Amino acid sequence: MAVPSSTFSKPELQFEPKIAIVLSIYNGEKYLVEQIDSLLRQTYKNLVIVIRDDGSNDKSFAIVEKYASMHPKRFHLLALDNKNKGASSGFEFLMEYVLANKTTLGLEKAYLMFCDQDDVWFDNKVEIQMDAMLRAEDADRNCPVLIHSDLLVVSSEKNVIAKSFVVFQGLEIKRNTFPNLIISNLITGCTTLINEALAVKALPISDKAIMHDWWLAIVAAAFGKVIFLDMPLIYYRQHENNTIGAKEFVRPPLTRLSFWRRLVSSKTNPHLNEVGIQAAQFKRSFGRELSARNNLALFLCSGMRVKVGFIQRGFYRVARRF
Repeated sequence: MAVPSSTFSKPELQFEPKIAIVLSIYNGEKYLVEQIDSLLRQTYKNLVIVIRDDGSNDKSFAIVEKYASMHPKRFHLLALDNKNKGASSGFEFLMEYVLANKTTLGLEKAYLMFCDQDDVWFDNKVEIQMDAMLRAEDADRNCPVLIHSDLLVVSSEKNVIAKSFVVFQGLEIKRNTFPNLIISNLITGCTTLINEALAVKALPISDKAIMHDWWLAIVAAAFGKVIFLDMPLIYYRQHENNTIGAKEFVRPPLTRLSFWRRLVSSKTNPHLNEVGIQAAQFKRSFGRELSARNNLALFLCSGMRVKVGFIQRGFYRVARRF
């Protein structure tokens, strides 16, 4: 569902529940200060920044220690464990930590936002997304909800590359239904806000999940709401060390010959194989709770595990039309 920008130009929140911004840092000293400063500038003030270092060997942890000493009520630093969990496992660990330590963090109910170390947030990002979250929860506070937004794609020096990440990537946001989200992730993790109901439902995240944000999106689509805010709320910085980053979408020319060559080729697509494995695991985890239609969608996507190219692409084409 797309929400016009004007709807959220001046949110008037009736109350402001405390939220946790989870930040996993790894050798991020180059851009970390600018990102943290943007968090401290947020117009929504009732928040705590929960930070874990993922095994940095630069000055990243010293930077956040300094901020924590200056703003002790705004920061919560996890003790160093010198372990490198990676992006997905690192954020899963932080989700579990927040849920287990709500009282210590001063949270009545866990709302979590995911933060990357090298971006810069718009000053009203949290306020806009919390307004959308509270509206979404109004009818049912136990409904799993995921709120995400567009991004402004910028260079390492914050020069604008693209005004819309969604357009730049060629993402079909209107296809954010459960069957389509199994095939293609439309969620950018660093834009997301989730509620406690979604966190509890999604955890533990399977080791077969491609990324934590994709798993969260599928769970939200299956059991709750996925809401897209059609506005950029982050300066999405592109540099040589991006874990994923933005790549401009260019539609390849399609000729009859190339179509048939791809159709009959036995070459396997590794990404589709991963998608099939993730779908099969999701079916094992939640199949008994899903509708017959959603189970059928998972069955079709699970077929992409096969390592015969033309069969794999056959399942993909059927699933895309589902």
